[in-house]
Amino acid sequence: MSDVVEKTLTALPSLLSLDSHPGSAKLSSTSKLGNLIRGITELTSKHEEEKLIHHELLGIKEQVSSPNTTMMKELMVRSIYCEMLGYEASFSYIHAIKLAQQGTVLEKRVGYLAVSLFLNESHELLLLLVNTVLKDLQSTNLIEVCMALTVVSQMFPKDMIPAILPLVEEKLNHPKEIIRRKAVLALYKFYLIAPNQVQHIHNKFRKALCDKDPGVMTASLHIYLQMIQENPEAYKDLTPSFVTILKQVVGGKLPMDFNYHTVPAPWLQIQLLRILSLLGKNDQSTSEVMYEVLDESLQRAEMNHNITYAILYECVKCIYTIHPKSDLLEKAAKCIGNFVLSPKINLKYLGKRQRETRLYINNVSLLKI
Repeated sequence: MSDVVEKTLTALPSLLSLDSHPGSAKLSSTSKLGNLIRGITELTSKHEEEKLIHHELLGIKEQVSSPNTTMMKELMVRSIYCEMLGYEASFSYIHAIKLAQQGTVLEKRVGYLAVSLFLNESHELLLLLVNTVLKDLQSTNLIEVCMALTVVSQMFPKDMIPAILPLVEEKLNHPKEIIRRKAVLALYKFYLIAPNQVQHIHNKFRKALCDKDPGVMTASLHIYLQMIQENPEAYKDLTPSFVTILKQVVGGKLPMDFNYHTVPAPWLQIQLLRILSLLGKNDQSTSEVMYEVLDESLQRAEMNHNITYAILYECVKCIYTIHPKSDLLEKAAKCIGNFVLSPKINLKYLGKRQRETRLYINNVSLLKI
């Protein structure tokens, strides 16, 4: 058996948080899931797996249907595992909703998790969860509010958005950063599935962009990237704000938690570069605002790790997309040359893609002339 499976089995008691049960119940519930995982890893054919899972699901169905069941949380975890393997456990869907509605905080957490994995936005049972979400959004318990916002940002009936939108808007002013961040992500989800219903709160998106917490600000960029793709002209005035944020990121002003292999917030840099490329395209005055930070990004992103290659790629792509500046184009061309001459196949391919992009943009520019 692999080390990964062994480590997973060792961690099961803590993952399931079974300390609230007596010792015998803890061992029993953990061993059942552990035995299931061990049994599956030791099988040699698909037929044997199907037989084992069928037997497991029958046992779970019998237990969840019993009015005296005290291990609903653990049964849901086992149902989740079976569904992850591709076997339907539809009998447990309603029980997952009940667990999210009536359980303790920990049971609600498992219930919400199961619902988010079992159901999709169009599933009819999801309507039964709307009142629970409304109640939890108004809860004084931060964990319950977080769980509700998480489910809302992942899946929620489009027709029911007006019922919870005011509550989600309120959470943008919550004193806790994690609540504000999850509220922004929920609104991003609403914008994707029903953009007309959040048009009136664009000013609140701007407030989130200027939030003192980097996590909230980062979450707001998802919305802005989407909106700027659709209508860049409407957000040209925010270019200095995006440039300032990128300068702070490149300069290492964000907390160390955002670093990846000593690279400051790389995914945030990539997203900002994509936004700047959209704003500066065919616009000289807007492009001039971002020249300095693009130069700094090129200099600081050394070719020493895969994530810095991604930053360099987006930076070069941005430089060739916005209104051109000769010295920046030379530095970008040098970067492409380093990619092409690299002994790594992936970097050679990256350099080839960038060179093709450069040639395409040059041809388009000549045609305009």
